[in-house]
Amino acid sequence: MVLLLLIPALIIWRYFKKPSPTAELNLSSISGLDGQSWRTLLAKILPLLKLISFVSLVIAMTRPQTMLSEEEIKAEGIDILVAMDVSTSMLAEDFRPNRIEVSKSLAIEFVQKRQYDRIGLVVFGGESFTQCPLTTDHEILINFLARLQCGMLQDGTAIGMGLSSAINRLKDSESKSKIIILLTDGVNNMGYIDPITAADIASKFGIKVYTIGIGSNGRVNQPNGFGSGSFRFGSVRGELDEALLKEISGKTGGKYYRAVSAEALKTIYEEIDTLEKTEIETSVINRYTEEYPWFLGLGLILMLLGFLLQNTILNTFP
Repeated sequence: MVLLLLIPALIIWRYFKKPSPTAELNLSSISGLDGQSWRTLLAKILPLLKLISFVSLVIAMTRPQTMLSEEEIKAEGIDILVAMDVSTSMLAEDFRPNRIEVSKSLAIEFVQKRQYDRIGLVVFGGESFTQCPLTTDHEILINFLARLQCGMLQDGTAIGMGLSSAINRLKDSESKSKIIILLTDGVNNMGYIDPITAADIASKFGIKVYTIGIGSNGRVNQPNGFGSGSFRFGSVRGELDEALLKEISGKTGGKYYRAVSAEALKTIYEEIDTLEKTEIETSVINRYTEEYPWFLGLGLILMLLGFLLQNTILNTFP
């Protein structure tokens, strides 16, 4: 690049050098020679071509390159099953607008943070089924979560059934870390599988269960019947079997949480996200592309063009 410093010197030398002696012919009038011909214009462009050619060749000599950085990510993901209660009590309005909507939105936020993990969804009421199997396609999972509604299953709270369905989806997983996030607001009163038995099975398969009891203390406005095509709401004292949820999480090495507000539930999901970190190994690969051929080609073409113009069209004879 030091050669580029010659450019100002060449410009100064060209425009301040003494003109070489030439023969003169005095004419009484040059009106017939007024105007610029195309040869005159080419003669003015010729120095510029030489200058650009020189600059291009100097840049080519510096061997310019472009660098493309690529990140190669190796992630050891965690398999996660979200087991969500969709019984009608989840329509209780102690959360705004209700428990189920808050639970859905915060579960979606949790999924969006776990881009390297396989996550699935089990729903349960008086029965249970897998709404979405383990997948890394989180957009599909989020769509399933967004469409959850209370009343889509037989009413009731079959915690053991919901937990068993989640275990069934995780038991054959080869992931080193397998967890279930079980969220409910009630007492186990349906199903043919005992929740403690399900917890023992989860423990044998190395599945950790985080249990979340949702709902504020005291009486809340929630469905207490059904009529005229819609739920009837009334003030009902909520029931939550915290002892059962603590025992389930304790048997599997997980943790029990109580969410009495939307803010508390958000904090719980954030803590679980922190506790269950995915191992990510990132390596950066730099790829280089040679760019000097473009400058070399341009410089040679302009040099050749200047040489041809100077020795043909712009050739002058003494």
